[in-house]
Amino acid sequence: MSVSVPLSILDLAHIAEDTTIRETLDASVAMARSAEELGYQRVWYAEHHNMSTIASSATSVLIGHIANHTSRIRLGAGGVMLPNHAPLTIAEQFGTLETLHPDRIDLGLGRAPGSDQNTMRALRRDPSAADSFPQDVQELQGYLTGNTRIPGVQAIPGRGTGVPLYILGSSLFGAKLAAALGLPYSFASHFAPNALEEAVAAYRSEFTPSEQLSRPHVIAGVNVTAADTTEEARSQAHIARRRRVAQLLGRGRTLTTEEAEAAMASPAGQQVLQMVQYSAVGDQREVADYLDWFAKHADADELIVAFQAEDRQARLHSLALTADAVGLEGRG
Repeated sequence: MSVSVPLSILDLAHIAEDTTIRETLDASVAMARSAEELGYQRVWYAEHHNMSTIASSATSVLIGHIANHTSRIRLGAGGVMLPNHAPLTIAEQFGTLETLHPDRIDLGLGRAPGSDQNTMRALRRDPSAADSFPQDVQELQGYLTGNTRIPGVQAIPGRGTGVPLYILGSSLFGAKLAAALGLPYSFASHFAPNALEEAVAAYRSEFTPSEQLSRPHVIAGVNVTAADTTEEARSQAHIARRRRVAQLLGRGRTLTTEEAEAAMASPAGQQVLQMVQYSAVGDQREVADYLDWFAKHADADELIVAFQAEDRQARLHSLALTADAVGLEGRG
């Protein structure tokens, strides 16, 4: 069967146990190259800081590295946490990427810190920086279009590149901002599912066409664990969920498998597991059926998939099984 919307990938550059950061980044290259061959729309990388299991903190650097090892697939940030940066700096970074890799670069923008409070201080981030997010997005857009909002200041590289912007969010705030600015909206339903339907409805009803976008475009996040059998997929998904609970509830220490299993059964663990409510787990048919249902449920124009398997080869296999299950048309 097929899914009626394009599929993209959110690569969290997960540093698995007993895996080096270099091995993780090499795995991201392999994933992007495979995604390109299989017909996925784009691969995005998220800005996170001070997280021992995520290697995508220097997001623009990673995008450039991946772009040098691929030739066609779109690559971008999903997203850059704009209040951590000056808009001019981000315009220069992504303007450089677009200049080197024309018509392949996306820039998703979020307003969360992507870190804890101590890390925010280390980033020299002002706690009130998120308050100016709408103005910062417009300033950044001005640099990239060449219509600067700061007299006498241009992004070089960046000016006139027109790197497409996307607003990321998990609440009505991002939905309404994306609608007001006429930008695509990407909802983080892969880890924050609660407001999905309300936010998408608000975005669609309030959307104002812009120079970048004439009609609404919704990207919805969903977790996927595809394997040859249902039992294998469920086992991989269980390991990934146990890892998530251990990371979020471990409070700085490494939990044993037994401790993590106990944490999963606790009220706090159940709350963490609710974050991954939208998850396709199973063999090819089960995953295809779920993604078809979810695309309709989310009223999405595109799905962005976070593959959950812990093992690198299992993730690549899941990637291929999913592409085949939904009928993606790759080069091969």
